[in-house]
Order: sequence, then structure tokens, then C-alpha cells
Amino acid sequence: MLEQLGELLRGPAAIIFVLGVVIFVHELGHFLAAKWAGVYAPRFSIGFGPPLWSRKWGETEYMIAAFPLGGYVRMASREDEPVAFLEGGNEKEAPGHVAMSGANDARVLDDERMTTKRPRHYDPNAIAPFGPHPVPEHRLFESKPLYKRLIILTAGVFFNFLLAILVFSIVYGVWGSPYVSTRVVGQVNVPAEAPQMAQLATGDTLMAVNGTRVENWRDFQRLVLDIDSPTVHIRTQRGEVAVPAGAAGSPQRTAIATALVPRSPAIVLALSPGASPAKAAGLETGDSIVAVDGTPIEAWHELVDVIERSPERSVALDVMRDGERVSLTVTPRTEQEPVPGTDSTRAVGKIGVFYPLPPLEYERVPVTTALASGFRESIGFTGMIFGVLGDLFTGRASPKELGGIVQISSQSAEAARSGLQILFRFLAVISLNLAVFNLLPIPILDGGQIALNVVESARGRSFSERTRAFLAYVGLSVIGLIFVLTIFNDLTRG
Repeated sequence: MLEQLGELLRGPAAIIFVLGVVIFVHELGHFLAAKWAGVYAPRFSIGFGPPLWSRKWGETEYMIAAFPLGGYVRMASREDEPVAFLEGGNEKEAPGHVAMSGANDARVLDDERMTTKRPRHYDPNAIAPFGPHPVPEHRLFESKPLYKRLIILTAGVFFNFLLAILVFSIVYGVWGSPYVSTRVVGQVNVPAEAPQMAQLATGDTLMAVNGTRVENWRDFQRLVLDIDSPTVHIRTQRGEVAVPAGAAGSPQRTAIATALVPRSPAIVLALSPGASPAKAAGLETGDSIVAVDGTPIEAWHELVDVIERSPERSVALDVMRDGERVSLTVTPRTEQEPVPGTDSTRAVGKIGVFYPLPPLEYERVPVTTALASGFRESIGFTGMIFGVLGDLFTGRASPKELGGIVQISSQSAEAARSGLQILFRFLAVISLNLAVFNLLPIPILDGGQIALNVVESARGRSFSERTRAFLAYVGLSVIGLIFVLTIFNDLTRG
């Protein structure tokens, strides 16, 4: 069954699945919170655009629309017209559709006589937009106390976080807890906190930490993080390196544990979106690179060493593809990257290929461990996302690193081709990204609306309709600029 689902979600269906699920769950959070708070919610839609199917249960119309990328929930508001526009289009289905205010039956000129155009699911005893009765004042969003409005506004983010925990937990429960089975170092990134790590080298085999044998990469990281000693002694086949690490749990220990990257096979995991030297050379996902400039290689770091030393110089690659040996030529482009431990940069060659996954094995875990692991991984990714945003605002990271819908689409398809487990993990990460993004204090996003409601409550009165409209246009402009920037980055990134 899992294999059949994986096949179904290959290619274009992957982006619909990923974005559809995370946006739908986000809106479901708002909807359920609105119901709890007593706010009138006349429509909950899966997708946008013309309805393909709809049915009214109670006071809410549930709808499946033509464009399945997400969905929206409509809530009764004094600012109904701009809210309707921002949340998926005006509710008016025809010129005669009763407006959300419900004050009067709208009438339209049909042929040469006046008729009343009834809305879908019309009920003469219902309130607008399904009937002639106005929405009661106490059912409007603005009529609720501040704490209920904040619960409604934060519910979408909360549900996205719950979705990530659930999906990560399912991955751990179904496939097990992954760990890197190799002990061979594929790359050394020397942290400023631990310059002694420079004594380790690519190709070293990790043997023990403070005298305790290392069986796999998970053992190495666990021992470095938890061992009760102010100094970490890392033994390889070449000797032993002593690294001052401070107390267990210190940031310095994390820097040491993540300074080493495990060895990976020279297999193309994924290609960067947009034009890149790898695409121009004809490299494809799944290619196994077996020789560089005529020299046989077995590991990814051997390929990286040659590529980084060869900016703007042609490099011959021999790859295995579908059982056949194929010869290609790639010309790495020049990029500047920081030199570890310094403020300077160096010119290196890049071809636009993602670092492949190291060899993984899986260990079955009980349900409680799966849930704990799902929660822990969600917290970890959330912290990482906030860290990236912090780097963007402080200038430590470039806006050029932001990705948009093209990159998400490409990565969704690649994740689907890599297997259902990878696709699920990707879905969880996108859900967390959506949650964090919605918390930004930008008007029309949840974070902006939260700030607006808090400020209005503090000043004791609402902003004018003109001010709200201005803020909405500012928010739309900012979102539009971000969208254009990310699309540009996607199309120019190699």
C-alpha cells in the first residue's frame, strides 16, 4: 500500500500533495478555533476557484474547488470584502448573491424584469450568505474578546506544528529511527570553538570517544554530546585528538558533534533548480559518479575536492546510469565561500548538485519513542528556521538563499522520487516553514493580524477602515516582493 501511494505521488502530484496538505491543515486550525469561539464561518474550502463539489452541513458550506493547492476558511467580519479578497476571492457567486452583511436581498436585472438571484444552498431562514438574515453582531470575529481572537489567529500555526510532529512520528513509527551506519569521515568543517578538529581529515575512521567504542555515526555524536568529561578524546585509525568541550550540553559540544560529515557515495541525490553546470553537462538524478578526470572515485568528498579546485575549468566525469557507463564534461562555475574560522572567503568551483545522503539503517522504536522523536525533530527544525530568519535580518545570510514555489516544486518531486519516507519528512519541514513564515509581523499574515489585534486592544479602539486597507496593501506588497524575489532566486540558482 505504501509503495502504491508513493507511485501515485510522483512528479507533479507531489507538489499538490505537499502544499495542499500543509495549507489545508493550517486553515483547518483557524476553522476549528473559530467554531469553538462562536464566530460564524459560512465556508470551508479545500482548494481555490470554482467549486467542483459543495455541501452545506449546519451553517457551513464545505467545498472542493478546482485548484487544489491549499484551501481557506471564511469568517464573518466587519471587514468582509477585503478579507474575502485576501482569503480566496469574494463570496459573491453572481451579482445577486447576498452580501455577508445580509442586510438586504440584492436584486439584479435579468432580461427586462427584476428578479431575485438566490445563492447556492439558499435557505429563507438562514443568515447571509445563504439567506436574507443579517449576521448577528456577537457572531462577528471582531466581537470576540482578545484572547479568543488570538487563539483563532494562532490556531493555524499550532496545527502546522502538530502536523509536523505527527508526520515525523509516523515516519519514526513506520520506518524506524534512522542512523548513519558508517564511521568514515567524508568532510571536516572546523568550528571556531574547536580548532583542534582540524587535526582530523577526510577518510578518517572514527574508532572511539573517550575510550568507548564507536559502532556508527549516531554513537559518535551521542558520546560527544553526553560524555561526562570536559575534554573529548576522539580516536581514529591515525591516532587520537583531544578537544576541550566544556560541560555536557554546551554549544561547544554541539559544534564538535556536527563538525564532521559522514562519508557518502558519489551519487547525484538532486540537482539545484534553475540553470546549473550539472544540468548543462547532462547529469541526472541517480547518476553514480565512478571517475573524475580518469581517476576512479568511490566517495562524494573525492568528487567535491576536484570540483572545488577547478572553477571555470572543464572536468571529465564518468557516470553509471541504468547499468551503462556514460562520459560527460562539466565546467564548474566560480563561487565565493567563507574560510572556516576567518572573515575571508575563497573562490571554489560549484556545479549545482545536492550533497547525497550517507548510508542509513533503521532501528524499530516503540510508539512513545516515535512521538518523542517526532516532537524533538520538530523543535529542532523550528529552531533552525528561526535561525535562518535571524541570519537574514542581521545580514549574516543573503536573501539570494531564499527559495520559492519553483524550488519547493522541484524538491517535492525529488523527495517523491526518493521514496515516501523522504516525501513525508519534506512535508513536515514545509509545514514548519509555513508556520514560522505566518508568524512574521507582516499585515495579512497571522503574525501581522496578531500584532494588529493586540495594538487595537491596547489603544481601546479599532483602526479606521482606511488604515486597515493601507496595512492590507502594504502586506500584499511585501508578500508580492518576497514571491518575486524567491521566484527570481529559483530561476537563477544553480
